[in-house]
Amino acid sequence: MPYLFRRLLPLLFLVALGWFLWTKVRPALTGFENPLNPEPRITVTHNTVLEKVEALGRMELVRYQFKDVVEYKKSTYRFLPDAKVALIVAGNAVGCLDLRKVRAQDVVLEGDSVLRLALPEPELCTWQVDHSKSKVYSIENGFFQDAELVDAGYKYAEANVRTAALQSGILAQTTQNAELILRPMLETMTGRRVILTHQMQNPQLPGKR
Repeated sequence: MPYLFRRLLPLLFLVALGWFLWTKVRPALTGFENPLNPEPRITVTHNTVLEKVEALGRMELVRYQFKDVVEYKKSTYRFLPDAKVALIVAGNAVGCLDLRKVRAQDVVLEGDSVLRLALPEPELCTWQVDHSKSKVYSIENGFFQDAELVDAGYKYAEANVRTAALQSGILAQTTQNAELILRPMLETMTGRRVILTHQMQNPQLPGKR
């Protein structure tokens, strides 16, 4: 028995040494890929170029949201039926004031308690179709030009968003919201009573004859 133990002792020592080395080396080996099941490698290259820096001074005061069903029809060939696309369109328009147009003479201090500020005319800053909430309902007689027909329909819908916003009084609402939002903010900042007016437009000179 002691003889057998002496013969097995080196083998047991090698097994114990191998196990010890495996526990030390295994964490380092986990970083290597399995050649039979490689991980996909993703390489992303960016070449971003700054093209323009623009100072922003527009204060957005109101946003109108629209929902419309637009049917856009286009005559293609004389003897073929008109191509039509029906779109369910969601759009929005934003009214704002461009505070970059405020001049030094537009800010007048009256005594110790009043600030009179002449604001520029309200503007329609942006109008656009929200494509994430819009969809094509149907296309008829596209004649392999469905993409062009849909694109033309969306361009028409975007122009209609602008028209609808102006007809719905977005500019007047922008002026009202300036009173509700801008005046209290200025009064808190200055500690004065703020009176908002409109900038005087320079009269146009008659053309020379």
